[in-house]
Amino acid sequence: MRRHFRACALVPSSPSPFPPHPHPRLSHGDTGGADPGRAPRDPRPGCRLLRCPLAGVCFTCLTLHRGGQACDAWGSENMVVDRIFSGIQPTGTPHLGNYLGAIQNWVNLQEEYSSVLYSIMDMHSLTMPKEPALLRQNILDTTAAILACGIDPKKCFLFRQSLVPEHAELAWILGCITNVPRLLRLPQWKMKRASQSNGGTVGLLTYPVLQAADILLYKSTHVPVGEDQVLHLELAQDIAQHFNKKYGEFFPVPKAILSTTKKIKSLRDPTVKMSKSDTQKLATVNIVDSPDEIVLKFRKAVTDFTSEVTYDPASRPGVSNLVSIHSAVSGLSIEEVLHQSVGLDTAHYKMVVAESVIQKFAPIRNEIKKLQEDKAHLIQVLEAGAEKAKELATPIYQEIRRLVGFQ
Repeated sequence: MRRHFRACALVPSSPSPFPPHPHPRLSHGDTGGADPGRAPRDPRPGCRLLRCPLAGVCFTCLTLHRGGQACDAWGSENMVVDRIFSGIQPTGTPHLGNYLGAIQNWVNLQEEYSSVLYSIMDMHSLTMPKEPALLRQNILDTTAAILACGIDPKKCFLFRQSLVPEHAELAWILGCITNVPRLLRLPQWKMKRASQSNGGTVGLLTYPVLQAADILLYKSTHVPVGEDQVLHLELAQDIAQHFNKKYGEFFPVPKAILSTTKKIKSLRDPTVKMSKSDTQKLATVNIVDSPDEIVLKFRKAVTDFTSEVTYDPASRPGVSNLVSIHSAVSGLSIEEVLHQSVGLDTAHYKMVVAESVIQKFAPIRNEIKKLQEDKAHLIQVLEAGAEKAKELATPIYQEIRRLVGFQ
């Protein structure tokens, strides 16, 4: 157990000026159902939370309370709540690699954990130039897509990053304890600055610090990441440890949850990952592509001159990429996919993979179209999620302000 500060006084339940505590799993205004911001534990008898001047989150157990309600932690020892945080940049509807590498994992995690936050990272998207109208539309399209893929706002907090200003404010504080040489060594800075004519902006250099703030603002304990984001999570871990050393134990050091799905590669160049920014239109499969478009892209997928279907990423990256995709969308293991493909040449196998992808995305594509027609609903989902996220973030950030000397 990690020792934390005591923001709220805990006293024995008798005598108490406050009424009995309703069931801790009830969220604000609810009469039933689990709140994804709440810890998965029942309150201990004899524990009652005095009214906290900071807001509705108890720092001892990191759960949502109304003032004067019971707390499920006793004394100054804190049972750290497992909390998931992850985000996605609003680039419009995601592609196959986004879905298999991140979103599919998000859907599983919201079923496994009781405290989960997913954010549309619109602030991060400004590191690369965007037209305002396009950004607004991309935010809604991305939201529609992840909802259609199975993200449920009743099981997680789904919100837009810029609606919670504490993200940016904490990023400034953390940036002031982060060394510039540490940021300059990150490979994504070196790669992305080459695409900017001005040599790279301050935002592009420091966005990994904002990523750290995104995670630490909620005292997140676990972060699902792809292989290309591991170094950025390591930065967040270093920043958390540096802050704790300077101001006292406060942040949990977040751990990575690595996706078990193999990285999905470009269909035209299987040595690089699939990307929406790829200039080759046939390289990337989008989840809203029509069946004809999907068939065409897989038919044109780069393989090699050997007709047998095998899995050897080093010497046969193109065919191995197809096998990885087939395995991920079908739920079969690599071995099962290979067993089913005995006797098929790669030309026929491409169509097998294409059909699996079409079947996987058909209901998702239809649901996306329905959701896109109701912009008001998408906006409401993000705003409601932001209100819940702010309830969780505000008292934590207030204590950060106190620790650094702002109040």
